[in-house]
Amino acid sequence: MQSGRVVILGAGPAGLTAAYELAKAGVTSTVLEADETVGGLARTVVYKGYRFDIGGHRFFTKVSAVEDLWHEILGDDLLSRPRLSRIYYGGKFFSYPLRPFNALEGLGLVETLRCLASYGRARLAPLQPEGDFASWVTNRFGRRLFDLFFKTYTEKVWGIPCSQIQAEWAAQRIRGLSLSTAIRNAIFGERARNKHDVVKTLVDRFYYPRHGPGMMWERTRDEVERRGSDVRLNAPVKRIFWREGAVEGVEAADEVFTGSHFISSIAIRDLIESLTPSPPEEVVQAARKLHYRDFLTIALVLRRKEMFPDNWIYVHDPSVKMGRIQNFNNWSPGMTPDPETTCLGLEYFCFEGDGLWSMTDQELMELGKQELRKLGLARPDDVVDGAVVRMRKAYPIYDGHYAPAVRAVRTFLKRLPNLQLVGRNGMHRYNNQDHSMFTALLAARNILGGQYDLWRVNVDEEYLEDGKPIALADLEALEETQPRTPERLAPRE
Repeated sequence: MQSGRVVILGAGPAGLTAAYELAKAGVTSTVLEADETVGGLARTVVYKGYRFDIGGHRFFTKVSAVEDLWHEILGDDLLSRPRLSRIYYGGKFFSYPLRPFNALEGLGLVETLRCLASYGRARLAPLQPEGDFASWVTNRFGRRLFDLFFKTYTEKVWGIPCSQIQAEWAAQRIRGLSLSTAIRNAIFGERARNKHDVVKTLVDRFYYPRHGPGMMWERTRDEVERRGSDVRLNAPVKRIFWREGAVEGVEAADEVFTGSHFISSIAIRDLIESLTPSPPEEVVQAARKLHYRDFLTIALVLRRKEMFPDNWIYVHDPSVKMGRIQNFNNWSPGMTPDPETTCLGLEYFCFEGDGLWSMTDQELMELGKQELRKLGLARPDDVVDGAVVRMRKAYPIYDGHYAPAVRAVRTFLKRLPNLQLVGRNGMHRYNNQDHSMFTALLAARNILGGQYDLWRVNVDEEYLEDGKPIALADLEALEETQPRTPERLAPRE
């Protein structure tokens, strides 16, 4: 049995950020990670010297506390990179964010006028209630643009109709963006005073580690261990022991780790099903209603020096299964060992056990080659090597069950005040890396004496509604607005 003050479940961005913040304050922790490497979804995979992400990971934030941490850990290895991304649809490339003249050229005058008329109708008579993704986007872009540029891609990502995806997901991911803001940005240029005033979807530069996002988390792990904490890999959580009022210990890797405080970034469903004794049946059933979308990357090495200038391309074309293409050469030159080659990441969204997930690696690489050919981006004989990586529970799904399910779990967890949930899967929030890190920073500071309600943290709305940056020094002022007892507020509908 291992005893300590803090036990952290998961060594992704949230778990390691919490461990690092605690270590700087002199508090050691034990971090338990099921996988053989750190970083979670933000890891970097290395294959024969080629580095690729599990999806592309921009380092952009409005939270100064998070940006400071990136610089603190990475120093000169945190590069400033230009952003370029486009949409592929109907055999043509469209700029993203929208550029009206590019759209006009690609769609043609008649289709463009139809889109503008559709947008006008949406503004005059918006759909009500605005409860699902389809109605939310239609009200801001018009039905025709929704059908052309949002529907196919979104349903590839989530595997369910857009009408079954909660509007909250759209509001969280593309808040502040509409056709009018995109057109103003394209015609007049971005006139925001600083990066904190910029609509996140429109940002044209971002930070990125020289050797990929995993570099950040490998260095964080090293620093955490240097300061006396312990990061255990290949240590999946088996059981979590609790009594009324507290979690007491976690069994993983044939050991039991006890502590006075616990932080979890693992999927809520896995957390609840690991609790021993089992929680009330209604809580277990609620957790089982939380669903996830899985993901796989086909990394292909091509004997071509330059292919296209984009960091990534959104593939909206329904004729292929591919959802997105990453060009890792354009993320950082340090991702590719041979400058005469290019490493592409072909991204497919799936459910564990479905047809895509169950294909062999060779079958998937052949699929990737043929779809690149179909899109006109490369010939199959350009490909000289490749690898496949599968990622379970990559995206928490915002379906009709998730909100009441999370609410039921949260109500039960009030009985365990020494357990805090952080991060994407830990809170079942489809958030960005900076949000995961910020919830972890606050969780660590709660252990150090703070009183923050992590469920009220929303990087774009709750704490940053006025667009101003937040530094660690600002947290004391934020704390004054929080309950003085460890009471968690009900989620906002």
